[in-house]
This record gives sequence, structure tokens and C-alpha cells, in this order.
Amino acid sequence: MATKVSALYDDFIRTFGNVLFAVLLFVVWGILTLIGVIVDQGKSATTYFDSYPAAIARAIIRLGFDNIYHSPWYVGIIGLILVSLTVCTFKRVIPARLPPLRPVKIDKIPLNASIYVRGSEASVRDRVESFFRSRGWSVRKREFGGEEWTFADKHNWARRGVLIAHLGFVIIAAGTTVYWAHGFSGETAIVTGQAVRIPETNAILKLDSFRYKITPILTKSGMVYQPTDYVSNVTVTGRDGIPKQMLVRVNHPIDIDGTLYYQASYGFATRMRVTHDGVNVASLSDRVLEEGEAFDIPGTRNTLVYDRFVPTVDKQSGMPAADPRVNDPAVILSVQQNGETAGTALVPLHTWIDLGNGWRVTPERYLLYSGFQYRYDPGIPLVGIGSLVLLSGLIISFYFLPARLYVRVDPSEAGCTVGVAAMTVKGYDIFAGQFQALLQDLQSSMEPPGPNPHLRKAEAY
Repeated sequence: MATKVSALYDDFIRTFGNVLFAVLLFVVWGILTLIGVIVDQGKSATTYFDSYPAAIARAIIRLGFDNIYHSPWYVGIIGLILVSLTVCTFKRVIPARLPPLRPVKIDKIPLNASIYVRGSEASVRDRVESFFRSRGWSVRKREFGGEEWTFADKHNWARRGVLIAHLGFVIIAAGTTVYWAHGFSGETAIVTGQAVRIPETNAILKLDSFRYKITPILTKSGMVYQPTDYVSNVTVTGRDGIPKQMLVRVNHPIDIDGTLYYQASYGFATRMRVTHDGVNVASLSDRVLEEGEAFDIPGTRNTLVYDRFVPTVDKQSGMPAADPRVNDPAVILSVQQNGETAGTALVPLHTWIDLGNGWRVTPERYLLYSGFQYRYDPGIPLVGIGSLVLLSGLIISFYFLPARLYVRVDPSEAGCTVGVAAMTVKGYDIFAGQFQALLQDLQSSMEPPGPNPHLRKAEAY
């Protein structure tokens, strides 16, 4: 039994400690995040079937991609990444980045050199220690089997850069987990003069007025109409029950009880007068339709769809113009029968369209509506802190070079042999030049002026 448990543990460590496995987890996480960006989240099933082919819409709903950040796939992959980071940290990173102080075979390390120094063993050790300390190296001494070793470290603290980066990701993951557990997001559209209640917070938003600005820009390809600003004046009522007037502008959200509300879009709603045999049908005429909405014609199989608002109709062609400013407005209406489009018409405001069987529809007036996106994310502070920690760890890892020197002093005839070997976390080639320069300085400081016949050239390969 113990053998099986040990084998399972070894397999677990081997799998989750594998760098390629960790990279694969990050790739899957990135793909799931990208799906969450591409696919609108939190919509009704009808929205997905209207936007995608039936097979894709069914896959989105069944796999939970309509709420992917709260799906078991997304939470599970984050959990696996955290497990992989933990195993890599304690089984690979810490042993490699924070090696214990221990003796080595100096001549077996690629960066090594031997220097003959005249003087007693004690004085040579003191001079070697003073040399490294004077150049900013942290010096520690240890005795192994009766032999004294000197260990000199430069930027030893930078060995923890990868650990700091790992910690940053853990903090980011904690922030996303907090959002998964307690956060929410959504969107709503409010017609001018109307109010909506946000279901997640019970906050009430009333759109008092909306204004937008279109700037015509003449380019080589023709006139382009660029929206430069749109602003909503709203009256909001939060938990305190006190109505407050606030202004929402693009990239300038408002905060209601910790939930941010963003100006996301705008459009044109239309009030239509519906009559049957010349008699007004109040239940239909009192409705205000937003673009894309529809209503059924009583007693028939017809459905009237308000496709979109046309701000300006070209007087010469009678077709919608490119100018989005309201000059000569109209609406595009279509009639569907059993789900199939039976006809489409461009209907100027204050004119009418006959649907047959005594039914007539007259677009009477348009109303601006404002689209808002809202989001409550209590994990944002953690994500921000984690991002800073992650960036700090990456900067430390990439821009600082931790190095360790293993120094051994052995008495010899009329002096001592000083053996020096160097190791870094980034390989030997990157430190070879600095090691050669350091050895030259060490030779110069250890010997008085004049030739030293016992000096052996330092070797680094």
C-alpha cells in the first residue's frame, strides 16, 4: 500500500511539476478567458440562438460559456494552475533558486579558477573575505568535515524574484475567485424619462436626459461621422433611498454602493400608434419599442419587428443616408409570419404602414435610450496588488543576476591556494565576463607588486 501511495505521489509531483504542463494550463486558461471576451456573458438563450448557428448556441449554453467566469471549467483551471505553481515552487524553484550552503568540487564547475597567494592561511582567509566584502558581496563561512568554506553572494535577494512572481499570480487568482464568489456584471438600456431597477443591487436608475455629439470628418474616402461624446443625466437611488442626480460619460463611470455603471451605447426607441379599423389599440400604442423589439398583431400570425431607426433619409434616393444626425427620421419595420420575414418597409415618422385586416401602424415619435454596463468586482484591489507583485517579481528575475562564489583556501608551500567557483541561476555564459574581471581584481589585491611565479592562470569555460 505504501508503495502505491509513493508511486502516486511521484506521478503527481512529476506531472504538476512539469513546466510544459504548467504552460499548457496557462494556454487553456487564456483560451477560456478569450471565449469570455468574445461571447457576451449573462444573456438569455434566445440571444445566443439569434446570434450564432444553432449548434454553436447549444454548445455555448450546455458548456456554460454564457457565464464562463463562474463555470466549473474556469474555476477548475485556475485551481489546477495554483496546484502546479505550488508544486513547481517547492519542488523546482526553491531548490534551484535557494540552494543550500554546501561544499562543491570546484574544478567540476565550468566557471572556476585557482590562485596561489603568499602568506599564512589565516591572513589569506581574512584578505579574501575583506576583498569580497569591499565589492558588495555577502560573505558567509561554514565548516564541513573540518574544512572551512567561504560563500560569497551578490544579489542573493534577487533569487526570490520567481517566488515573488508566483505570489503575484496567486494574489491575482484570489482576486478573480472573490469576483467569482461575490461579484456580478450586466447591462441594461433605459429610455429617456423611464427608470429601471438593477436586480442584483435594487438600485434605481432614471434617465432624465441624454445627449450625444457627432462630428463630421472629411477623409480621403469620403465623409465620416464620428461620435465624439455621449452623456446621460440620471437620477439614481441607492441603498440609502435618497435620489441623487449624476452624470455618466464615456470612460467616466459612476459609483452606486460600490457598483460601477458605465456609459456603453445609445439608440433610438420609438412610440408607435397602432389602430384596428381606425380604433386606437391602447395596449400596443402605449408601448415604447427599442431597436430589435417586436410585438404580435392580435388575431393574426403576424409579428411586427422594429428593426432600426434611420436618423436621416436621403431625399433623392429615398434610402437611409450615412449621416447619423437626426434630420429626416424614419424607421425600418418588418413583418414576420411564423418566424419568416414576409416584408420590410422604410416608414418615415408620422406616416403609416397598413398590415392588412384593418391594422395600421404609425411611428409617432422617437425617444433616445442609453445603454449602461454595470459591474461589481470586490476582487479588483487584490488583482491590482497581485499585478504589481507579479511585475516586481518579473523585473527582479530579468534585470538582476544573483551569483554565488564557492571559495576554498588550502595551505601549500610558502602560501595558500585559493580555489574559486561561480554559479548563477541563469547559466554560466552570462556571468563569464564578470567572473574573469573579478578574478583579475582578486589576483591584484592578493599579491604585492612584482611577478608571482606560482600564479596559475584562471580558467573559465
